[in-house]
Amino acid sequence: MKRKTRILTIGFYALLLMVAFVFQGMVFPYLRIAGLSPLLLPLVSTGIAVHVGRFAGGVTGLFAGILCDLSLNEPVGLFTIVLTFTGLLVGTLADSVITRSFVSYFLFSIGVLSICAAIQIFPLVYLVGIPLQQLVGTGIWQTVYSLVFTFPIWFFVKALGRRVYQGASPDSSR
Repeated sequence: MKRKTRILTIGFYALLLMVAFVFQGMVFPYLRIAGLSPLLLPLVSTGIAVHVGRFAGGVTGLFAGILCDLSLNEPVGLFTIVLTFTGLLVGTLADSVITRSFVSYFLFSIGVLSICAAIQIFPLVYLVGIPLQQLVGTGIWQTVYSLVFTFPIWFFVKALGRRVYQGASPDSSR
């Protein structure tokens, strides 16, 4: 039963990642607020890292990073490296130091989204020459806009995990 539970968990989390990719890359660009679109994929990888742990956080971060690089047209591999690292780091902390709660998820989401905003700002400052002062406000507002989606994403991560693990109780192995 453990193998079936693991396969279901991977499938449900992959589906959640793909839904977030569709919304981030294909829906929200048409529903911009003040010219900004939220980043959902870093929130999903952070949520799974907090809820499940290091290995799942790293793997989810890897795939979320690849999808982020595709949907945002950023330098190839940058989001992949950063989201894999943050997934591993947050998952490791969730396994050993922090509680697996919404508050922890929210605080780590602020950090991960801030790093993602810095990644988006960096080429504009150093390659295009736009003053940093003009872009910091945009990065902050994009982070705030993205944080609006922390509760629904945490709800889905917790609900999917709870639903899968309920079917894996010792009594259901017969």
